[in-house]
Amino acid sequence: MAFITGVYVMLYDLTAVQFSKMLKNLSLILEKGEVFANLKKVDMAVLLNSRLAPDQFNLIRQIQIACDTAKIGVARLTGNLETVPKHDDTETTLPELQARIASVIEYLAQFTEADFADAATIHVSQPRWEGKYLTGYEFAIEHAIPNLYFHVTTAYAILRHNGVDVGKKDYLGPMPYKS
Repeated sequence: MAFITGVYVMLYDLTAVQFSKMLKNLSLILEKGEVFANLKKVDMAVLLNSRLAPDQFNLIRQIQIACDTAKIGVARLTGNLETVPKHDDTETTLPELQARIASVIEYLAQFTEADFADAATIHVSQPRWEGKYLTGYEFAIEHAIPNLYFHVTTAYAILRHNGVDVGKKDYLGPMPYKS
C-alpha cells in the first residue's frame, strides 16, 4: 500500500503541481513576448499567429492545447471530467490567452493528493483511441506529461525563434533550491 500511496502522490506532483508551474512559466514567457512586441513595435498578433513550420499550429493554438492538456489530463486522472472548465478556443489576444491560463491554474489548484488515490490504476480512454485505454499511470507518463511539455516547449520556441529574449531559466521557472 505504501507504493500505491507514493504513486498517487507522485502523480499529483507530476500533473496538478507541475502543470500549474509550467503554465505559470508559460504566462511569464508570454509577458516577455509582449514586452518584446512593444519595444520592437511589432503587433502582438504577429507573434500569436507565428509558427515554426507551415504545417504546425500557431502560438495561440499551442497555448490552448497546453491548457487543455493540463485541465483534461488531471480531470481524467481523478475522474472529474464533469468539472473541467470550458474554453471555446476563440482567444485571439494575449489578455484572452492569459485569462485562459489563469483559469486553468485556478482549476488545478482545487485538486489535492487525495484526489489521485485511484489515479494510477483507472482506465483512461478518449474517442481517438478507438476503444483502447491506458492505465492512469501510463496515461500520465506516456501521454499527458509529454504532451503538455511538447506544447509549452513549442510555444517557447515560437517566441524564441521570433527574437523574444527568453532562455532556459524562463522555461524552467523558479527552483526550490536548498542551502
